[in-house]
Amino acid sequence: MEKHGFVYIMASGRNGTLYLGATSDLPKRAWEHRNGVVEGFTRKHRCKLLVWYQMYESLDAARYRELQMKRWQRTWKIREIEGLNPDWDDLFDRLPPS
Repeated sequence: MEKHGFVYIMASGRNGTLYLGATSDLPKRAWEHRNGVVEGFTRKHRCKLLVWYQMYESLDAARYRELQMKRWQRTWKIREIEGLNPDWDDLFDRLPPS
């Protein structure tokens, strides 16, 4: 059975730098971003806050949505974040365990 997939947005702060990704294990991946475990964009730009996510039936579906959203304008991504999380709270501690 295929695992669910997630599309997520990490941010450096309210209206800060955004990173959009997809994963099958959101708690693990968000933890990696928060702790700077992996070299790359989120570590360089300090994107440590999980500000938005959405679950999909499969990782393939999440990756497809991620590719669509990567073409979006920044204002559309911000509208998506603020629709779910108007205060830009860090949602990491609210995630169910994987």
